[in-house]
Amino acid sequence: MNNNNNIFQIEIDSKILEVNTRNLTENANGSAFIQYGGTSILATCVMAENKREEIDFFPLTVDYEEKYYAAGKILGSRFLRREARPSDEAILISRLIDRAIRPLFPKSFKNDVQVIVTCLSWDGENDPATLGLLAASFSLLISDIPWNGPIAAVRIGKTEKPVVFPNYKVREEGLYDLVVTGIQEQEDLLINMLEGEAKEVEEQEILEAVDFAKIYLKKLISFQKEIAQKIGKEKIVVQKPKKDLELEKEIKSFLGDGVEKLLSSSENKETSNSSQNDYQFTDLKNNLREFLKQYDNPRKIIYGLDFLEKEFEKTLHHNIIEKEERPDGRKIDQIREISSDVGLLPRIHGSGLFCRGKTKSLSILTLGAPGDQRLLEGMEIRGKKHFMHHYNFPPYCSGEVKPLRGPGRREIGHGMLAEKALSPIIPDFEEFSYTIRIVSEILCSNGSTSMAAVCSSCLALMDAGVPIKRPAAGIAMGLIIDQQPTTDNQRLNYKVLTDIQGPEDHYGDMDFKIAGTKLGISALQMDVKIKGITEKILTETMLQAKKAREEILKKMEKTISKPRAQLSPFAPRVYTLLIKPEKIREVIGPGGKIINEIIGECGVSIDIEENGKIFITAEKDEAAKKALAWINNITREIREGEIFQGKVKRILDFGAFVELFPGQEGLVHISQLAPFRVRKVEDVVKVGDIIPVKVISIDQQGRINLSLKEANPVEKFHTTNN
Repeated sequence: MNNNNNIFQIEIDSKILEVNTRNLTENANGSAFIQYGGTSILATCVMAENKREEIDFFPLTVDYEEKYYAAGKILGSRFLRREARPSDEAILISRLIDRAIRPLFPKSFKNDVQVIVTCLSWDGENDPATLGLLAASFSLLISDIPWNGPIAAVRIGKTEKPVVFPNYKVREEGLYDLVVTGIQEQEDLLINMLEGEAKEVEEQEILEAVDFAKIYLKKLISFQKEIAQKIGKEKIVVQKPKKDLELEKEIKSFLGDGVEKLLSSSENKETSNSSQNDYQFTDLKNNLREFLKQYDNPRKIIYGLDFLEKEFEKTLHHNIIEKEERPDGRKIDQIREISSDVGLLPRIHGSGLFCRGKTKSLSILTLGAPGDQRLLEGMEIRGKKHFMHHYNFPPYCSGEVKPLRGPGRREIGHGMLAEKALSPIIPDFEEFSYTIRIVSEILCSNGSTSMAAVCSSCLALMDAGVPIKRPAAGIAMGLIIDQQPTTDNQRLNYKVLTDIQGPEDHYGDMDFKIAGTKLGISALQMDVKIKGITEKILTETMLQAKKAREEILKKMEKTISKPRAQLSPFAPRVYTLLIKPEKIREVIGPGGKIINEIIGECGVSIDIEENGKIFITAEKDEAAKKALAWINNITREIREGEIFQGKVKRILDFGAFVELFPGQEGLVHISQLAPFRVRKVEDVVKVGDIIPVKVISIDQQGRINLSLKEANPVEKFHTTNN
């Protein structure tokens, strides 16, 4: 490590990672500049002075800011030309950073903390997300904000072999694109966050990638610790709340066996009446609040409600670890009851319903023209997107009353996770030239709605007749762990749970979503509420998830096993035509005259690419075929000797212009009208006449010369003046 005042350097994969801790943001609690290649990131963290006693959560806000200037671009609305609301990509990076750093704040810490990560320069090669996560860790570590880091983050890709911090080409073309974060716990390195997408790779491939990442994670953690020892501020001490043993005793007496009953499998089966348990928990909480009001002390109310949460967590952990007793009576590796259906909505191009216990997701698929693609214009991404998945979580699905607004961070994050899971099975655009949009409406929520959305979306794809490569499904895995090692062998006691729901999600220690096909994993996302998990737990979780995924796929196949042979009669039809690029202007015509005429006459939409590929989209086959024939006629190569039935469009003194196809005309010179001398063109033809003409020559400028007399027998000619 080179240290030049506030500059620290370390070599990662033959490139220098530089950290500059020069304090330019003096009013922030901590800040750090990170540069890797030509990508530069600034991370700052600020803590509010006052603790928010009245809340039961940690008020952390993480914002990732992408700046157009970082990529040397002037983007945004033509009338604004600046950054507006965060892009979906920026929101996803914010969530990525949040999930990694959040578990490491003290549980009793209730001061507002804001972490802002800004990409100041982007070189088009080095990804700012993982660097932003590293920068956030640096800024928190050297600040006085209480935080139990550091964490390290690396991105791993693979073509022929694993690569650390892969460039965008490797990420796109490789087998997987994986972000791994870790934390040092004594001699062990724990994994505390995973996120990635893969091209149906086996579990062992992902485990090998994580093992490969460990080398760099350890190196980056040591690097951060050395910096913190030299320039880190002294951490603010978080006072643990003093125990009120007398109050706890009174609360336990008031609760009786209420907590145990709500979490007991004999009392809490997930049946059609299982929503009653949710209300019972709410009632228990409200009753306790009323009981605590007798003390006329807001602090005691907060303390009591927090104690209730701890009792739920403690009871859940005890029941599962000691008795393998889950709240709804399932076995550790058992999936809730599954049902599914397709074709529920009559006018929709494709629909799928997937139910797993109380969790229910309805996915609706719409097919559109190639021109309906989403245009991407951001700091990192420029291009078009022909497959989109959107996720909605309306308040009724969780039994809440909330205002309806646009999609929040959760909706964007869950929607993109499902999109990544489905992308490897979507047919190539050249094979299936449609824009595909799926919207997953969560009808009822009780854990793992994003993975339910993967399943329902896959059903909708097959119902619509989209030729997917194979079905995909997803499952959410959980973890209940005893943080105190056993006295005999110093091993952690834990249970990995398949298909977590309700209290297992809320009071559990891990949420690990894994989606894929029978061939392998296509997307994964893991976050924890503890410091991290061991490689043994990771391996066990992935193998248990594979078994669950295969079971779900078998049950889905009973509803629909493969895509329908035909598209919905209400779906548009897309026809593809390839012409020579130089013919494009003939199809478009002067000022768009020809193409607009085709669109208006046939009732179709037409998209033309620079390589000469034309997409014709219509609601009915007849309309598309009419437009297709029209364009074929415009662009076909006319040869000498061919005979056409043409329409006389214009008459001049020297001849008549005859339309062979729409937009394609030729000249019949007055000398070619008849086998005798013609004094006036109108003596032989008039505007609007349909006449046979023969192509006698095409000059170097592409002008077509026609003959009427060579296309017509002599006896059929007549003139008014003969």
